[in-house]
Amino acid sequence: MRILSVVEESVVDGPGIRTVIFTAGCPHHCKGCHNPSSWNPTGGEDVEVEELVQRVKLSGWDGVTISGGEPFLQSSALAKLVTACKSLGKNVWVYTGYTLEQLEAMHDEAIQTVLDYADVLVDGRYEQSLRDMGLRFRGSSNQRIIFLNKV
Repeated sequence: MRILSVVEESVVDGPGIRTVIFTAGCPHHCKGCHNPSSWNPTGGEDVEVEELVQRVKLSGWDGVTISGGEPFLQSSALAKLVTACKSLGKNVWVYTGYTLEQLEAMHDEAIQTVLDYADVLVDGRYEQSLRDMGLRFRGSSNQRIIFLNKV
């Protein structure tokens, strides 16, 4: 999986203390993006999913967040990562610039696996004109926090 970084201890990317994995590559290029270095799909480094799972396991935190970039650009690896983290009993949040409806319309088996196993999807592009510093866990008011937790 192509990632930019792993933050071992975050309190701003979901509830509690979490491990956050930032993926490389983003097609959305949102104006005012807080992480424009994530746009380059060849940025960062290739890391095996198993290594990321091990880092999540060793962190000891209850939660893991996968952000970007756009994690769904690597949907197969993302599905493996999410299912492995859930098998460890982790609470899994995934951030995306796509809406849930757009993801579902892609009819991609790996994307559906992520939606089946992730606990929460934070969806929608960041819209600078809708920026709201009072919101928890999202940057603009159009973004939704969707509780999935189907499995």
